[in-house]
Formats: sequence, structure tokens, C-alpha cells
Amino acid sequence: METMNKLISRLMMIAIIISAISFTSCEKDPDPVDESKVLIEYLESTIDPISWGGVLKTAETVHTDNVTGDVYIIDIRTAAEFADGHIENAVNKSTSELLAHVESTDLSDYEYVALVCVSGQTAAWAATLLRLAGHEDTWAMKFGMCSWNAHFANAWNNARSSQYWPDYVTTATDKGAEGSLPTLSTGMTTAEDILANRINAVFTEGFGTGAITSANVMDDPSKYYVVNYWPSDYYSDPGHINGAVQYTPSATLTLATDLKTLPTDKTIVVYCYSGQTSAYVIAYLRTIGYDALTCKYGTNSMIYDHMPKSKWTEGAIMGYDYIGM
Repeated sequence: METMNKLISRLMMIAIIISAISFTSCEKDPDPVDESKVLIEYLESTIDPISWGGVLKTAETVHTDNVTGDVYIIDIRTAAEFADGHIENAVNKSTSELLAHVESTDLSDYEYVALVCVSGQTAAWAATLLRLAGHEDTWAMKFGMCSWNAHFANAWNNARSSQYWPDYVTTATDKGAEGSLPTLSTGMTTAEDILANRINAVFTEGFGTGAITSANVMDDPSKYYVVNYWPSDYYSDPGHINGAVQYTPSATLTLATDLKTLPTDKTIVVYCYSGQTSAYVIAYLRTIGYDALTCKYGTNSMIYDHMPKSKWTEGAIMGYDYIGM
């Protein structure tokens, strides 16, 4: 009986010791990293992406700087599109190759990198991701190859429409209440590592994952939290998508302003005039964890005849020479 009592006592002592060790270990476990907060605070304090005001250079500027050798041009269209015709000196890389190519290429002889796509939208998205990765002298060519020569202009010419003008309203919709930030689970602890992981993830998703057509949005705008990325004057006149909420370009979507009014439980659609600015905005929002989509071609594909500015016109076609003519 005494032996049994000793055995029980020893077992109880072991159990107490294990419990104490487990409790001590739990006490020493660090608090989990709030990855999105760490990442956003880092980006706002270092490069402040929302204040960029866009990532576009005109075809005229790219042409001039190509003649002088000041721009490194990367064409991110498909190989077939590149073969059909491209800018002299341009190199063809897919978006999946883009980051590795830029980081392995000596660009010291150039003033900046210009990304070229069909319409300027994919390039704006990709330029933003490269800027977030630290390559701040990266730009997208405005209106893409459509603006270089009429040979490439069909995408923009065919995108223009005013079919949704009757559906536009002038009644304002308030922003949502401030809520929580998105949840990121990269497993990283430093802002730099979280950022690198997220940039790779968004590049891997591709532009198409973050894009939506105006037809799909207008089919039922209530399915989305629609962001009108226009100045407030234009939100009132000519108006906006029914239910859309106005956010001022280059002034909102920060922790100190309205970022937390974006929902984390609903898909966000951002629209602008041409889809190029909204492409850059959603590249940032997707990097920090939001489910955000850009409306392709913006209001050029919705209310073209009633737009206040930034219309695509044939006057934007420069008629420059290209390889493959």
C-alpha cells in the first residue's frame, strides 16, 4: 500500500511539473503579429502609396525617352501580341517573370522603367506592385499600346459605351462604419517579409483575379462595396453608380482617414475614369489583404458621352512606328 501511495504521489508530482512547464511556456509565447497593421503602418511610413496620385506616363513621354535611351521598356503583353508589333528596344516579360527580371537587371543607365500592356490597366497594376517592392522609378504607359499606334487601338476603341448612363444617380451613400483591418496569415513577423510574401502572392494571382467588367458590376451593384474614386464634385455631377461611396483620390484610404471603412467581409469594387488608377489602387488593397477588384475601362465603358474628363479618344493615338510594321 505504501508503494502504491508513493507511485501515486510521484505521478501527481510529474503531472504538476508538466502543467507548470506548459503554463510557463504559454506565458512566454509572444503575442501573435497583427500582420496587416504591421504592413500598412510600414508602407504608409516609407512609401505612402496612396499619395502617389497615379503611376502613368504618356506614350509621348515614353517615346521621347526611348529615343534618348532614358527608359527601360518592358512589354507585359503575351508573346503573340508582342510578335504582332512592339516598341523598339522593349523586352517581353510576363507578369509572373516581372519582379525577378527587374531585380536581376542592371537598370542604372536608365531614369525609369516603363511597363507596357494593351490598355494601360495591367501595367498600372504591375507598376504598383514593383513600386511596393522598392522599385519606385516604375511607371505604366498611359492607355497602353492603344495609344502608341492605331494598329493596337481596338481594345480602347471597342470599350467605349454610355449604356449605363440611365442607371447613374446623384444621391450620396455614406461610407461604412470603421471596422477591423483584413487578416493576413503569411506566418512572417517583420513588415519587410510580410510585404515580400504578399507581393509575390498578388503577382501569382495575376491581374485578371483582381478585375471585373462594368457589365458584371452593373448587373447588381449591391453585391459589392463600390468605391467611386473621384473628387467629390464629380461624384455629384455627373453622378455615380447607385450605392457607390466616394473616396477622394490621393487623400483617403489611409489608417488616418478612411481605410478602415472598407469592409473585410464583402468584395470591394473600385472604379475611376479609365480603370488605370483603380488598377493601381486595388493592387495596393489586395497586397494589404482586401478582396478588391478594379472595374475595367472605368466609366469609359459606362457613361462615355457624359464623362467629365479622361475620355479615350482617337486623339490619344500617337501614330508612332513599331517593330513589325
